[in-house]
Amino acid sequence: MANINVKLVRSLVGCKKDQIATAHALGLKKIGDTTVQPDNAATKGKVFKISHLVEVTES
Repeated sequence: MANINVKLVRSLVGCKKDQIATAHALGLKKIGDTTVQPDNAATKGKVFKISHLVEVTES
């Protein structure tokens, strides 16, 4: 199964509580944090919800 790298590039300050919770569920807390996630429907949904805050690359 393929993986994706998700990097937080914008601050969570001022975001809605559900967007902050989604970022934390992906393991992102501070700007510059990077995690490797499986490339599946659940992860794509989370990334879509906070797409304006993250940068995604294939790994």
